[in-house]
Amino acid sequence: MSHEAISVFDMFKIGVGPSSSHTLGPWRAAQRFTASLEAQNLLGKVGELRVILYGSLAKTGVGHGTDVAVQLGLAGDDPVTFDVNNINAKIDDIRRMKKMVLAAKHEIGFDPAEDIEFLVSESLPYHPNGLSFLVTLTDGNTISETYYSVGGGFVVKEGEPGNAKSDVHLPFPINTADELLHWCMKTGLNISDVVMENEHAWRSEAETKDGILNIWRVMKECIFRGCHTEGILPGGLQVKRRGPALNKKLVAGRPYHHYEDWLKIVQEGGTNFTYILDWVSCFALAVNEENASFGRVVTAPTNGAAGVIPAVLQYYIAFCGGNTDEKIIQFLLTASEVGSIFKKGATISAAMGGCQAEIGVSSAMAAAALTECMGGTQRQSLMAAEIAMEHHLGMTCDPIGGLVQVPCIERNTMGAIKAITASQLALQSTPDYAKVSLDSVIKTMWDTAIDMNSKYKETADGGLAVNVPLSLSEC
Repeated sequence: MSHEAISVFDMFKIGVGPSSSHTLGPWRAAQRFTASLEAQNLLGKVGELRVILYGSLAKTGVGHGTDVAVQLGLAGDDPVTFDVNNINAKIDDIRRMKKMVLAAKHEIGFDPAEDIEFLVSESLPYHPNGLSFLVTLTDGNTISETYYSVGGGFVVKEGEPGNAKSDVHLPFPINTADELLHWCMKTGLNISDVVMENEHAWRSEAETKDGILNIWRVMKECIFRGCHTEGILPGGLQVKRRGPALNKKLVAGRPYHHYEDWLKIVQEGGTNFTYILDWVSCFALAVNEENASFGRVVTAPTNGAAGVIPAVLQYYIAFCGGNTDEKIIQFLLTASEVGSIFKKGATISAAMGGCQAEIGVSSAMAAAALTECMGGTQRQSLMAAEIAMEHHLGMTCDPIGGLVQVPCIERNTMGAIKAITASQLALQSTPDYAKVSLDSVIKTMWDTAIDMNSKYKETADGGLAVNVPLSLSEC
């Protein structure tokens, strides 16, 4: 049976908020398009360029920064390294000058107000998140390419196979949870060990470990930054950041200067249930307030759900003795495999499946990872993932004003708490008696996604997005 080979670094991508499918994906699509032009020796012959956004990208594109991301990608900037503090200045320059330097090499006339078109009433059949690049060359010939941002920063070009890594030979090919469990039982390896063996198909173990620790570094810096950056989130909703105020209340005036000192203060506060609950919420709020501010985050597996896994991992580090490199690596390897199984069997795109595909999947990933790290068996880890998703089934994506703020930010706190609860339930349970398997809940999630009305799939056409009367100045 053919299998889809997905690496831990496909599931966890460093990028810029606020959305993996509506910001990071279009950014990557724009980069791929300019690379395609260069490969054909056509970049220097571009005379005019238009970008067309379809479906969900059009309906919530402004709130999600899709137009901003496309411009940065076309200009040759990379979401991993670009200084997020320079985003506004770069976009303002393009708008004011009505010019763009494609791939930082070839200047063309480009007016975002005229050359980026939002087709809110049209959706392409392959996926709701479609965008097309239309070029007129200086000799009068035209070129067009269409891309789909299919969730989690994954991008598919029209006419290409959905996954370019399928030809990679993995020692343990996995499409389903049952297949993962089969390899675990056959080898006696934990989930994270199986994943590490598969990662050898791409790189050495040392490189994989270094890369995962770098992923955690970005997550950790995002939490810390979000706990200490006050203000109002951009976009017009006038949402006030809550992470810093909660952090200030919990540290109660105790001095610190960097993350390590701060972590000691967090740990010294004790193990009172409400104290820990407040910290988990604070960790998640911090990340997704950074995400909503075009900050640097890790797609886990999406930007809209970027706070769940860091919050649960930070909880494990602070309150469960998990502050070692090996445990952090184990956590993220396990989480990535569960996320990849959801992607293969269902979707991680809210535009396809609603918020169950984002918060639900991230909660399941975190639950499985926490369970393994807490000493749970492979069956208990998969049981934890199933429990977490089972109680997110049917969750809609209804962002007010098309912004990844309300209800998205709070939903990350809920997803993190559900992950911890699911882990605890699984650790105290015997999986042999479970009535629902992870594969069955993944199938149910996909069936639910298919049945779900399209207005509840990241369009801002239903739910809270239409029932909360707010005046938005920029949405």
